[in-house]
Amino acid sequence: MNSNNIKCLIVDDERLARTLLKKYIEKLPNLELIRECKNAVEAIPVLHNEQIDLIFLDIQMPELTGIEFLNTLQEKPLVIFTTAYQQYALEGYQLDIVDYLLKPFRFNRFLQAVNKAARRLNTEEEKTPVSTDNLPKNQVRDSILIKSSHTVFKVFLDEIVYIQGMKEYVAFYLAEKRIITLQSLKQLEKDLPRKKFMRIHKSYIISTSKVTAINSNNVYIGKDKFPIGGLYKENVQKRLFYFFNLRK
Repeated sequence: MNSNNIKCLIVDDERLARTLLKKYIEKLPNLELIRECKNAVEAIPVLHNEQIDLIFLDIQMPELTGIEFLNTLQEKPLVIFTTAYQQYALEGYQLDIVDYLLKPFRFNRFLQAVNKAARRLNTEEEKTPVSTDNLPKNQVRDSILIKSSHTVFKVFLDEIVYIQGMKEYVAFYLAEKRIITLQSLKQLEKDLPRKKFMRIHKSYIISTSKVTAINSNNVYIGKDKFPIGGLYKENVQKRLFYFFNLRK
């Protein structure tokens, strides 16, 4: 086998799915199938004993799901999810997977995903790894993934101006666009870093660094005015006035 081949592992509890993947892999001379496993538990020793560049990983499996399995790995190969369940797409991309193949998929879609993986591998081989731990803090940009209308957006936290709640949906307002997604302000309030974002009203979370003025009833970001909810008033004024003092 060519040493430049992409060494692959199939992890799927469905025999027909494994057979199809094996057939597709055999069509591509740059792919080398190292092993096929019926579940994630079988795959663990393979990863310990073999060099694996790319995993074709099912999500819904007995004992250990594909996502649970991926979260146990300290050193992760590239991963292409192969699943019949679309609802896991956002969680998959948050795990930095290469692609998400929704069963049943054709060879051309499989090839597209493999080409993405090959490009990622080539890029990683060419560049010198850089740890963000060694970068100045102002060069490290935290980001989140937002799914909207079957598209996943990578959004840097410092791009977010404010977030508005709209019943089951929220709207992320960036400098140049708005992204609407199925989410709740309550959950975002827990997930977003407290030092950068603040809930000021039942309908609004704002980026503290974007605030330009504050009074007893409102927060201002440029020309936009946001009401301060009664439940949040004491905390908002205390934190924002303190934040303004730090910025002087």
